Amino acid sequence: MVKEFRAFIARGNVLDLAVAVIIGAAFGRIVTSLTEDVIMPIIGRVLGGLDFSSYFVALGPVPAALAGSTDYLALKKAGVPLLGYGAFLTQAVNFVIVAFIIFMLVRTVNRMAGVFEREARTADQAAPEPTDVALLREIRDELRARPSS
Repeated sequence: MVKEFRAFIARGNVLDLAVAVIIGAAFGRIVTSLTEDVIMPIIGRVLGGLDFSSYFVALGPVPAALAGSTDYLALKKAGVPLLGYGAFLTQAVNFVIVAFIIFMLVRTVNRMAGVFEREARTADQAAPEPTDVALLREIRDELRARPSS
């Protein structure tokens, strides 16, 4: 079993997956920052508030010390049940951005693969036949043309 596990880990696919997960995590942080620090404040400003993450509905009693507070994280830390639709909306926008970027990436890769395939086909058709292959074909054709004895 150890040998099988070592062979599994040594495969290129597993290493590619590990690299993809690491890059994906870093990319996720970039998109999260883009969403929370750039896009959501603009949307919040248009909708009348500056901090979109502060949009929530308290579903339970709020401690007296936090009465009237709009600090989502402080209320959540205090154990107040909250319906944080602002945080959810932020994550939904984050997902749409990531999905769109991945779509554009896959689309570009597919187009480039098509270009490379066409170039390869064109190169194969335009490549001159080596002289030794042409000579062997001529010999074969001559041998086929001879009458059998």
